[in-house]
Amino acid sequence: MDDMTPAEGAGVVTGGGSAGALALDAPPSTEGYQAGKLEQRGIELIPESDRQMRPSSLFWMWAGAMWNVEFLVYGALVVSFGLSFWQAVWAILIGNTMYSLLGLASLPGPETGTTAFMISRAPFGRNGNRAPSLFNWITQVGFEIEGLVIVVLIVEAMFSREGTILDTGAKVVVIICAVAVQFIAPFLGHATITKVLRYLSYVFIVVFIVMAILVIPHAHVTSLHQHTSWWLWTTALVLVVSAGGLGWTENAADYSRYLPRDTPKAKTFWAATLGGAVPSILLELLGAAAFLVSPKVTAAAAVPAAFASWFFWPFLILALPQLFAINSIDMYSSGVTLQAIGIPLKRWGCVLVDTVISGAVTALVIFKGNFYTDLSGFLDYIVVWLGPWVGILLVDYLLRRGRYDVLSLAEKRGGLYWRNGGFNWKALVSLALGMFGAMMWIDAAYYYPLNYTSPISNATNGSDFSWLFGMIIAAVVYWILSVASVRKEALSSSSQLEASRS
Repeated sequence: MDDMTPAEGAGVVTGGGSAGALALDAPPSTEGYQAGKLEQRGIELIPESDRQMRPSSLFWMWAGAMWNVEFLVYGALVVSFGLSFWQAVWAILIGNTMYSLLGLASLPGPETGTTAFMISRAPFGRNGNRAPSLFNWITQVGFEIEGLVIVVLIVEAMFSREGTILDTGAKVVVIICAVAVQFIAPFLGHATITKVLRYLSYVFIVVFIVMAILVIPHAHVTSLHQHTSWWLWTTALVLVVSAGGLGWTENAADYSRYLPRDTPKAKTFWAATLGGAVPSILLELLGAAAFLVSPKVTAAAAVPAAFASWFFWPFLILALPQLFAINSIDMYSSGVTLQAIGIPLKRWGCVLVDTVISGAVTALVIFKGNFYTDLSGFLDYIVVWLGPWVGILLVDYLLRRGRYDVLSLAEKRGGLYWRNGGFNWKALVSLALGMFGAMMWIDAAYYYPLNYTSPISNATNGSDFSWLFGMIIAAVVYWILSVASVRKEALSSSSQLEASRS
């Protein structure tokens, strides 16, 4: 392990025999786990002594992320597709059951003490894992841009409310300020993000209650008489799934890795699942109801149009820190994903790179793009890779019964997961077939310039089951190709663990 990069090697004891036990049971580090203090670790293994997180903290972290204006907008967008209110309700309720995938994807974190795309090296191999890691980095940056654009639009709405229209120079200043503020929490790291989101969730729960009181008496569900086809309903379902449970799976282990290894799996699962699902469902239902009061609610900056006029300033002022907070999750994960790809930078350096890139693209969207069309298309296409990747990751976890050779995950060369030059072609073939299957059942006809309708979608009046079809194909193919080899690896991991503890 002498050729390990600094980011991977820190905190890992080299050598054979009891190395695994030593790496996971090292004495407390001087860097600790404290909000407001720079987290020095990136993708390297977290010693057991430094895992001070509890399942309740995981619950409130995810809840704090989802108590957010973005999910009001998602609920309104579902209705704006042409669905009746009750069709939207069913899309929201069914789509958010996919937070169970977030719960499942959180389980390897406490077991390994490392990030999602380090764990992804187990099925894909170190070098083979670069492909899904790159897809994930692009996805994370896309979500960062979404949040930053909404922040800029809200600031514009604030000035417009007072009769001031921002010119190009002023918008550039707003973008630079937003990017600078956004950098802070991801730069400091895991403990800071977790604590900030917990306290913000308390505040936004109160805001939600006020919003519900203002909206529900005026939302006459029978006033919306659209009743679209069941097939178009599946397109709305894709938005809920990709913006919700499935869309967060690639972040899951990045945050659960600070849970102690002996944390009961059921507690980890339910903390992540319910922390994400409960606020998402409530806010999306409220967003759907708010659309009945004012269709302008599909634009984040116009959300207060559905409420009383006095609520404009309190709502938008509170919405801004919440948007920065949810973006922090993506920016933190995009940073450690860059490290997993192999970029030789510290975690905070990767965050700086992502901050600059997301700021530049945010400016491009503000001045040249069509944000809500771009957002819908983005959410539709990310499931093409994400569904298959999740299917492979979960099948791999089940086949090896959650047992990983954690030092092999951190090896630069060699180890249990090196295989053929760092590639596991069984996983890569499964991913490619799953992505192909997803593209065969996708309906993205309205998202210029990537407008595309698949053959199966054409044959079924515009249905879209890309996320599910791709996941099933990849999972089944990977199971067939890998059932024997992965179980053999799991036995090897168990033998090494027993030897290290003897």
